[in-house]
Amino acid sequence: MLAVADLDLDNGPRTDKSATMRMCVLTRQVRPIDELIRFVVSPSGEVVPDLKRKLPGRGLWVSASRQAVAEAVRRNQFSKGFKRDIRVTPALPADTEILLVRSAVDALAMAAKAGQVISGFSKVEAALEQRQAQAPVRALIHASDGAADGIRKLDALAGRNDGINDDSREFSIITALTSEQLDLALGRSNVIHAALLAGPASKTFLSRSQTLVRYRMADDDKTAGIAARNSRA
Repeated sequence: MLAVADLDLDNGPRTDKSATMRMCVLTRQVRPIDELIRFVVSPSGEVVPDLKRKLPGRGLWVSASRQAVAEAVRRNQFSKGFKRDIRVTPALPADTEILLVRSAVDALAMAAKAGQVISGFSKVEAALEQRQAQAPVRALIHASDGAADGIRKLDALAGRNDGINDDSREFSIITALTSEQLDLALGRSNVIHAALLAGPASKTFLSRSQTLVRYRMADDDKTAGIAARNSRA
């Protein structure tokens, strides 16, 4: 149940901290906040996404889908929701995706600094073969523009190791970022494959990459196909 008086808007990031559900201004469905994106009006009067849900001012929520954001722009839902004339650029859906990508790249960089990322085909292969309880591999990361052969080999190895760990947590295969974006995150060139080890920083990256995947998947099956796949490990 929503803990706000106005179903279209929240009261700002410092209020209703316990609220975990919000209403999508487009679909009018109440959904978990992890499935939504919060938007606020900037001091210059322009709608901007608030991915971390911390920007000041009242916020309006839209389903975390590029298609939904585009439809909200087309139907003038932001001016209606904020109940005033505001500037909404047609590029808002694309700009939101750019910010989601940047958020995922930043999270992967933090995971790397925390020692929770292994990169390079040989090192990733060895990590999968020696999957240990102390530092288990929680996800495979492939560049979306990587060669299919290398991706297939590592995926197959991950599949053979299925069930080695008995904690029953999910194992993810993520292909939401390009090689250039992986290079930026990991501070090296030509990164095609990486392994994500267990840890708080890697958990943040997984969450952000899943949000990016969800945002793209609503648009077409082609994007969904290269976004992410989950299997048990």
